Amino acid sequence: MHQPQHQSAWRKWGAAIAAAAVLIFKFFPFLLKTGGTMVLSIVAYALLWGWWFAAGFVVLLFVHECGHLVAARRCGLKVGMPVFIPFMGAAIALKEAPRNAWIEAQVGIGGPLMGTAGALACLLIYEFVPNPLFLGLAWIGFWLNLFNLIPIVPLDGGRVVTAISPWLWVAGLVLMVFVLLQSSFNIFVLLIVGLSLPRVFALFRRQSGAERRFYELAPAQRVLMSVIYFGLAGTLGWLMHVTHAQIELLRAGSY
Repeated sequence: MHQPQHQSAWRKWGAAIAAAAVLIFKFFPFLLKTGGTMVLSIVAYALLWGWWFAAGFVVLLFVHECGHLVAARRCGLKVGMPVFIPFMGAAIALKEAPRNAWIEAQVGIGGPLMGTAGALACLLIYEFVPNPLFLGLAWIGFWLNLFNLIPIVPLDGGRVVTAISPWLWVAGLVLMVFVLLQSSFNIFVLLIVGLSLPRVFALFRRQSGAERRFYELAPAQRVLMSVIYFGLAGTLGWLMHVTHAQIELLRAGSY
């Protein structure tokens, strides 16, 4: 016995709507937190740089945070999706603390590694699609990841150097104070300096047994992380120089 055609159509539409509702419910946290804050950040940055550059910049931030996300899950840590804060960047929420400095360093370096890959992708796209937008995105991507490698908590570099030597936080603090003075006490830089002080001051007090065990690593692990950290920082500095030279050539050619 055949069903009326209109009943069959209604059932198909009902099934499609039900499937869409399940997908929306499943991904609602992502849409609310990550997707919503991404859109908000794009709107905020667009007021300064225009829509296309703002969208590209936020995508680069997303790629960077995905690096932390992948590294954290690879280390067996529970972690939330990225949340974006306009003019402050983005962050993921670790739902459990790293068990030792080696794990903390792996999670920390994951963002700059994947973020560098994202900026390199922009540079590669520029070679095939010579739009200055991609060249500008590549440069700011390299800068963003190099800045994040400054060895001071809460920046990524501060977490990475826990596997090398926490005393590098002192050098990071000195460098960040210099940046603070040069930036006329930029509120963002001031916040970073303020948040870093408790961990820097902790270096000068006697450590507990648990704290000493946290920083105990095999020599090979320290060497490996040193090579990755300093190698990536040097590579980013060189890529910034190369990209800036290309930007200057474009500017000279436009006059």
